[in-house]
Order: sequence, then structure tokens, then C-alpha cells
Amino acid sequence: MSAYALTDSWTMTRRELAHWARQPVQVVVSLVFPVMLLLMFGYLIGGGRAVEGDYVDYLVPGMLALTMAFGLEGTMLAVTQDLNKGVIDRFRSMPMADGAVLVGRSAADMLQSAIGLVVLIGVGLGLGWRPDAGPGEFLGAVGLLLLFRFAMLWVGIQLALVAGRPEMVQAVQILVWPVGFLSNALATPAAMPGWLGAVVQWNPMSQTATAARELFGGPGGESGHVWAAVVWPLGLLVVFFPLAVRRFRGLGG
Repeated sequence: MSAYALTDSWTMTRRELAHWARQPVQVVVSLVFPVMLLLMFGYLIGGGRAVEGDYVDYLVPGMLALTMAFGLEGTMLAVTQDLNKGVIDRFRSMPMADGAVLVGRSAADMLQSAIGLVVLIGVGLGLGWRPDAGPGEFLGAVGLLLLFRFAMLWVGIQLALVAGRPEMVQAVQILVWPVGFLSNALATPAAMPGWLGAVVQWNPMSQTATAARELFGGPGGESGHVWAAVVWPLGLLVVFFPLAVRRFRGLGG
């Protein structure tokens, strides 16, 4: 990416970050919601059936992965609102690098995701989660989680560009829930029917959750899943990043 494109992308990133000051409630809700899920499953619903070891040690990495898949509606709403308010058309009329708006939006989202990850890790530690990992393994697990988020983000941007209208975002967002709950984030496939466990094992989010558990040194981790946790998100990026950029370039064409 050229210096010109980087400057444009940074300008768009600062625009998105400025929205945080005007919409603090939305930012707080996006940080609190995964914490509520973690507490709910950890204390009210979670039982850890068929989980070897402490369920909290199994649950926290799964919730970290689940959080990376959820919460895309903010990005999708922002993209569709800009489309319908004519903001995108105004940006496209300026001497600006193609895709800088989308890159700026994704950068701001990734920053918020990183903050949310730190908050949820802190809550997990407060619940008694103790990762058995060195600094390298710990950072590697965090890197895999953020890579999965980055891939899901571009899936969301593409879906938002296809939806086109804010009222369609809720319908499209429903598609994220099967990805999240048909996974091993909250329960081990060993506690599921055989056919369902097989489906869950192939879920990209399950690969990320299993790899994170392995690197964190907790129950549910299996060797050999780190490569899958890298390949799946990169595959999604190879498909959806160019699709989103191409569709953005074709707006109004």
C-alpha cells in the first residue's frame, strides 16, 4: 500500500474513532455484552459436561473466540448508514485511494476488538482462569483471535455492502449466530451427537478456539489446530477482502 493510501486510510480511521466520543453508549454496550455472556455461561448455564478439567479454563478461550465473531453489527450499520446518507459518494468524489474508507472502518473496529479482548481477558482472570502459557504462546493465541476477527470483519463489510440498507443488517446479522453457536466455544463436541460434533469440528471458529486453548495450555486444546486457525481466516480474507473492495469500487457505477 502506498504512502498516499496509508494517509487516506489513517484519515478515515480517525473519522471512525471520532464517532466513539459521540456514541459512548454503543461502545460501552459492545464491551459489556461479551462480559455478560461470559458471566452467564460461567455461573448460570455452564456445566462443562464432558469437559476434562475446570470448565472456566475451557470456557474463557471459547468466549474470546465467540466475541471475535460477534459484534459486527456496529461495523455493518456504519457502512450501510454511510451508503444511505451519501457519505460514501462524497468520499468517492474526492482524490482518495480506493478502499481507504473500508480500511479506516476496519482499523477502528480492530482497535475496539483489541480493547474488548483485553477487558474479557481481565474478567476471565477475575473468574479464576489461569492460562498455563509463556509470553510467546499467550501472544500467539491473542494473535490468532485477532486474525479471526479481522477475517470476520471483512465478511461483515461485504455483507453490509450487499445488504445496502441499515434495516437489512439485522437480517444479515442472524447469519453470524449459527457460526458462533455451532462451535466448541461453549461445549465440547464430545458432549454432542456424533453428526453435530463433526459439523462443529469443521467450524472455523472451533479451529480458532481449539488453537487458543492449546496455546493457553487449558483443557480442550489439541495439537495441530494452530495451522487451521491461520488457514481458515486467511482463506476468508482471500475471498471476502477483494469482493468488498470490488463492490465498493462499483458503487454508483
